[in-house]
Amino acid sequence: MEKFAWFNGQKVAFEEGQTILEVAKKADIFIPTLCAFMPLNHTPGTCRMCLVEVFDEGDDTGRVVTACTTPIKEGQRIFTRNERVRKMQQLQMQLLFADHDQDCKSCSRHGNCELQDVALFIGMPHHLTQPQFIAKRPYDASSMGIVRDVNKCIRCGRCVEVCRQVQGIGALTIDNFGTQAGVAMTGAKIWADSAKCVQCGQCTLVCPTGALSEKDETDRVLNMIDDPETVTIVQMAPAVRVTLGEEFGMPAGENVEPLIVYALKHIGVDYVMDTNFAADVVIMEEGTELLQRLRARKEGKAAALPMFTSCCPGWINYVEKHVPMVMEYLSTTRSPQAVFGALAKALLPKKLGVAKDKLRVISIMPCTAKKGESQRPTLAREDGQDVDAVLTVRELAKLLRRCGMHLKNCKQMARDEGLFTDYSGAAAIFGTTGGVMEAAVRTVYAITHNGESMKPMVFEPARGLEGVKETSADLGELGTIRIAIVHGLARTQALLEKMSKGEAVYDFVEVMACPGGCIAGGGTPRKKNNYQPFAKARQQALYRIDAEDAVRESHKNPEIEALYANDLGEPGSHLAHELLHCEYRSKKTDKQPSDIRRLWQALSARYTAAPKKR
Repeated sequence: MEKFAWFNGQKVAFEEGQTILEVAKKADIFIPTLCAFMPLNHTPGTCRMCLVEVFDEGDDTGRVVTACTTPIKEGQRIFTRNERVRKMQQLQMQLLFADHDQDCKSCSRHGNCELQDVALFIGMPHHLTQPQFIAKRPYDASSMGIVRDVNKCIRCGRCVEVCRQVQGIGALTIDNFGTQAGVAMTGAKIWADSAKCVQCGQCTLVCPTGALSEKDETDRVLNMIDDPETVTIVQMAPAVRVTLGEEFGMPAGENVEPLIVYALKHIGVDYVMDTNFAADVVIMEEGTELLQRLRARKEGKAAALPMFTSCCPGWINYVEKHVPMVMEYLSTTRSPQAVFGALAKALLPKKLGVAKDKLRVISIMPCTAKKGESQRPTLAREDGQDVDAVLTVRELAKLLRRCGMHLKNCKQMARDEGLFTDYSGAAAIFGTTGGVMEAAVRTVYAITHNGESMKPMVFEPARGLEGVKETSADLGELGTIRIAIVHGLARTQALLEKMSKGEAVYDFVEVMACPGGCIAGGGTPRKKNNYQPFAKARQQALYRIDAEDAVRESHKNPEIEALYANDLGEPGSHLAHELLHCEYRSKKTDKQPSDIRRLWQALSARYTAAPKKR
């Protein structure tokens, strides 16, 4: 039987067990909130901003309650914005601002702050004088990718919940008491010492203020661009072109690649190239590596199977910190960002006629973990890092605004041809969960079928946003390989545990740390009071790029063919291995969980027998 209550005189139906806030949201009745976060089922009632006045049926006296924690009842009269409610909300907001750093002009959420939005809604009174703010809580810039400014923390707990629920990491907590309380690291004083955090940046997507944000490198990049003696090369990841537009009010998923090229060239970048080119290289190397392992198994030799993808630095950090016994099963192929950096520093000085020490490689990535990846000692040469700076999508938007650029006002400009810019449709889908696997399957299928392309070209089992996908692929003489695709680290942990119990056996596993993959990485545009609402639109945009590309297999990219013919020899060659592969190192010191440890002790026996050809 349907039940009803009244919101500001409007009759609204509800279901048993719902809170006032849930019913209001469904009825499009706005109630301000900073801590209640529906995408995570997170309603702690800590911010006290969702105050409403409630009159129970038959009562003449109302009571003020928090809408997020109060169940709605039949016949209630609920007022969301009367004078009594507003005054109490204003008082609560004054308490929040009392120990909040109000230096808004330098905040990472400037112009996109939920705290400011709520303050505007409740009508904060004007003060002629504002007490000088004195920072008294930690400011932590020790991490390579993320900054923690506790002076801007409102203790909503969203970051803690996304780290626990979505990623299963538990790297964040709320510590201390009273005005000293705020976001902190579990088991560590500073971020750099965290034994848990994998730098995925999902916490920065849900933080309503500037308490958690990517480490800003826009000044460093501007200095490189403005230096007349420096030649700047920008590479942009697959997901960048279908996410940046949102920062400028354009439709979610719109492909703005030609506008990005124009904008970057207009502000002084010398060459705009593409990480997609390097993604094609990764497929050549990773596909060769997979085939070598499968052939070794067929010949009865030791083979590190299943092979796990290594493109995602958040996943690599997870392996190093949480499950280092998986390390020997990772592909040794570098990520596309790292492959691009290595090739750029090795080959472009001669090709462009530029001194190597004057060349700077700048990455535009959807990922905060890419900042740390670029600083890995194993991704450097004697004369420095292969990648000199990494900007997230949000930082790129900030950089363009600082230069007076608005993407909507940019013209379309074609990228340079033959300069690490050509890419296949397979490379484009690297930006979404399942994309790396689909790209790899296309190429290894062709290799094992005498060059014949897979039909249909779309590998449907790898597509979509389902959390874990299991399928198989026919590789001719090597038989049918068993495949798994997983995104989000909580799901990954569950999959590893399932494997440890012998409930699942695979030959090739793709892992992306962020839910949805790079299209929803920790450096992508944020949506106020929401979490990853545009993942599907972004994913579909990458699929369209693939579908419209004349070349849809990595090995058929003409620039890739020329790279191997003129420079590298063949995939897996000695030079290719020196430039494009790397190693990983354990960062875990405590004892491994016994069930996961048993998995990797038993893997060799489990994978001794190759699957039969279908």
